[in-house]
Amino acid sequence: MLKDKKTTKAYEKVLAARDGKRPSGGFYISRMLDNFIEFHGDRRYGDDSAIIGGIGFLKGEPVTVIAMERGDTIDERMKRHFGCPTPEGYRKALRLMKEAEKFNRPVICFIGSSGAYCGIDAEERGQGEAIAENLFEMMGLKVPVISVIIGEGGSGGALALGVCDTAVMLENSVYSVISPEGCASILWKDSAKAPEAAEVLKLTAQDLYKFDVIEKIIDETDRTSEEICYELKNFICDEIAEKKKLTTEELLQERYEKFRKIGA
Repeated sequence: MLKDKKTTKAYEKVLAARDGKRPSGGFYISRMLDNFIEFHGDRRYGDDSAIIGGIGFLKGEPVTVIAMERGDTIDERMKRHFGCPTPEGYRKALRLMKEAEKFNRPVICFIGSSGAYCGIDAEERGQGEAIAENLFEMMGLKVPVISVIIGEGGSGGALALGVCDTAVMLENSVYSVISPEGCASILWKDSAKAPEAAEVLKLTAQDLYKFDVIEKIIDETDRTSEEICYELKNFICDEIAEKKKLTTEELLQERYEKFRKIGA
């Protein structure tokens, strides 16, 4: 049973982020980009359909976009592991980021996953190493990186696309090192205490904005998905324009300082 209104509000955000009708990565790509071309494969093992990646035009400017996608139908969701990427997905993402760096294209990441795929086959193919490599390489990427948490951003699976210059969260999205149920199971041996864990984790957009983990919250109250997408598109364009005014050294230094100040 929920104990207080604050706990209720935090867990309600979690439930809203998990809503099956909530738009996933492919929705934003289709609404925001022109002439999008999807690329496939990590050039090592195979392709992961839980991550969509490719190039397109954002208001006439070429960009690289990487998005987590869970699918709409049950068959599509099973194919995409319900939006939980495998090592191939993270390696594909990194391949596209390095290509973007080579051709001086900004990178936009859409994050919406409960976490990385936890199957034994993913572990055998280096799930942890793939995530760690992304964290390391993204910190030194010499082009602007904008990450948008559009739904549930869970654990290292989400953070693997979250090393960026500007982090944006939709109002009803969440971003956390672990799910409330997982946290409650570890701390209290009772997953039913997930609402209490959600409050303790400080995983809402409002909490993370206060801690300087993110730079922008996109309001969702009484707005259609198209209206949200329109504001998000304009904000991303403005951010990219600002970041492109910086030298490479200034860009990397600001990114370094962004992460150094978290938790200070």
